[in-house]
Amino acid sequence: MMLDSKASDLDKEERPEVLSLLPPYDGKSVVELGAGIGRFTGELAQKAGQLIALDFIEDVIRKNEKMNGHYKNVKFMCADVMSPDLNISDESVDLIFSNWLLMYLSDQEVEKLAERMVKWLKVGGFIFFRESCFHRSGDSKRKYNPTHYREPRFYTKVFKECHTKNESGNCYELSLVGCKCIGAYVRNKKNQNQICWTWQKVSSQDDKDFQKFLDNVQYKCSGILRYERVFGPGYVSTGGFETTKEFVKKLELKPGQRVLDVGCGIGGGDFYMAENFDVEVVGIDLSVNMISLALERATGLKCSVEFEVADCTKKTYPHNSFDVIYSRDTILHIQDKPALFKSFFKWLKPGGKVLISDYCKSTGTPSIEFSNYIKQRGYDLHDVEAYGQMLKDAGFEDVIAEDRTDLFIAVLQRELDVVEKEKEEFISDFSKEDYNDIVGGWKSKLIRSTCGEQRWGLFIANKK
Repeated sequence: MMLDSKASDLDKEERPEVLSLLPPYDGKSVVELGAGIGRFTGELAQKAGQLIALDFIEDVIRKNEKMNGHYKNVKFMCADVMSPDLNISDESVDLIFSNWLLMYLSDQEVEKLAERMVKWLKVGGFIFFRESCFHRSGDSKRKYNPTHYREPRFYTKVFKECHTKNESGNCYELSLVGCKCIGAYVRNKKNQNQICWTWQKVSSQDDKDFQKFLDNVQYKCSGILRYERVFGPGYVSTGGFETTKEFVKKLELKPGQRVLDVGCGIGGGDFYMAENFDVEVVGIDLSVNMISLALERATGLKCSVEFEVADCTKKTYPHNSFDVIYSRDTILHIQDKPALFKSFFKWLKPGGKVLISDYCKSTGTPSIEFSNYIKQRGYDLHDVEAYGQMLKDAGFEDVIAEDRTDLFIAVLQRELDVVEKEKEEFISDFSKEDYNDIVGGWKSKLIRSTCGEQRWGLFIANKK
């Protein structure tokens, strides 16, 4: 049900978008929970092998059956998803789909249903759900509103921590495939609260990847917040707002342009670009924690920014999708930069521009200390000239590769001075260990940069 005065127009745009986000399910077994009057049932039935459309309101499911009963592969079921008598066999379903269901359940019911869903899924099967978070979206008045407008982090945590064991003793969990805003709501209502998740059931030992390292080690929520304290509200990259303002000016943004921010962090640069230049921004980041915080920061802002948890090395966009690709201190994580830059070139429109700031190294052999730092972080660093050459090799022209280490040093010193000046307050808000980690890390970067070993590059290039 869409409780909005523009429901019909929104439906035309958002329903195809939701369906486009589903994993392949042609000929597969699908369960639709909270099917309602069938807004998605008919669409799912066209591809599914077998489809169970389930809703607990009998009049509603009968209306669905009247509308979609001509699909012979659909079984219409009136049942409560929480009922212990619900007849869905374990490991029998390829895709579980729900749209606006979990927000009507209690926290305990969401946790219980998540456990049941994992058991129903075949190994390799998927769960897709979409929910309203933070606040309502529709403008229609209600006498009673039973909705729980939760933070996205709640749903991510519940499903990420969901484990199951089958009769053979094999353990399984859910791996996050994707999490993003529904773009139709961002474009039409400047609203980032419509969020969907895609999860896949995997063997527990199979899901030990780089994303887990980011969220559990380098970018834990507490770690992100302490970085934000150093860089400034909304930022987790060098120089925060000041360098963002300087670099964005070089893009010469125009109203209506589309910008892709690769490694968007918690969204400060995206909000700045959208609010000040009237551009549409798509921010992607591999860190679930980063995107969760970015979505929280977006609450109440009326700007065209959508966020997605995505791996830029695996993500695909149609050719000529963006006017600008922007990335701040992120691509150091990427091992195969030439392949990524070729993707950037394809995704950019003719006349488009790419701007990247990133950690670099000098041309000499790095010290043991710096080598260990690079290895511990999993970085892939190049000298500034070589970095620029990779952009040229990808097809870009007018490549500017600037060594901005002097600015890097000045910013690091300024940030360090502020943290040391506010030591007691910082320790009070975080911990002494956090303070020592930040101060020690900044001092080490200053030493490496001052002696010329660690560099900072700014790269700007055009697609003709």
